[in-house]
Amino acid sequence: MPRCLEERGKSAPPTPTRRALSATFHRLNVPWLSLVRSCRLASEPFLFNQTNYYEATMGTDLRKQFLAFERLVTPDCLPDIKLRTNALEKDLAATRAFPDERPLNLDPGLLALGKFLLATTKDQAHRVYLRDGIFAEVTLRYHGGVWEPWPWTYADYRLPEVHAFLQQARDCYRSRLRDACP
Repeated sequence: MPRCLEERGKSAPPTPTRRALSATFHRLNVPWLSLVRSCRLASEPFLFNQTNYYEATMGTDLRKQFLAFERLVTPDCLPDIKLRTNALEKDLAATRAFPDERPLNLDPGLLALGKFLLATTKDQAHRVYLRDGIFAEVTLRYHGGVWEPWPWTYADYRLPEVHAFLQQARDCYRSRLRDACP
């Protein structure tokens, strides 16, 4: 929490967080490209071959890309964001405009100064239930100037290029928070 918002011993509104999103896809598609155009920062798409979990519904030769958005949100928005991305995935699949059963997988998250959170519908021991069937996990922590994984961190979130993107997004976010303080 920025010092300008901190008061010892009293609760305060949560520090706004930066919305982030990763997408796994086989083919670039119109809904995904419109999201990319609306973001503040986008990584280059990279080969997503750390798992074969999605191959049955998405095919092979998958790509992944990360986005960070300009508008900051409070952390309690995470379930709403995940529910919207789930609906977008479902609506896109229902068009049957793509040969794959699941043309797009969206994983929303929140970037804070000390952590990167992911939303999920799957419960595990390290995840906290938020509401409406949505859980959150701290996927990475920021410590000593670097992003550090946990034992449960997915392999793709351990990649140096993902850490580099999140560092860039964090630097912009930190500047934005600093500018908001009187």
